[in-house]
Amino acid sequence: MSLVLLTLGMLAVMVGVIMLIGHFYQGSSADLVDWKPTRSPEVEAQNEIDDVRQMVEAQNEIRRRRGAPELDEEALRAEVEAEEREKLRRGDPFGA
Repeated sequence: MSLVLLTLGMLAVMVGVIMLIGHFYQGSSADLVDWKPTRSPEVEAQNEIDDVRQMVEAQNEIRRRRGAPELDEEALRAEVEAEEREKLRRGDPFGA
């Protein structure tokens, strides 16, 4: 029984020390664990733009093979916006 109490007591002390360090640390949480983002927000935005461009190009390749007219980004955005409005109108946010 004393081993269980000793183990629980040590665990409580360790959690308490960690919480005290976190509470009284002057820097941010990211500084405490030395966390740095892997990419800047500008790089993330550029990656998103590139992804959309590549997806539109891939869809247009498939559409060309079928003989359908190509889509540009504005037309695709308008189509997605219309679908989103329809989902909201139906009250179905997940499109089921």
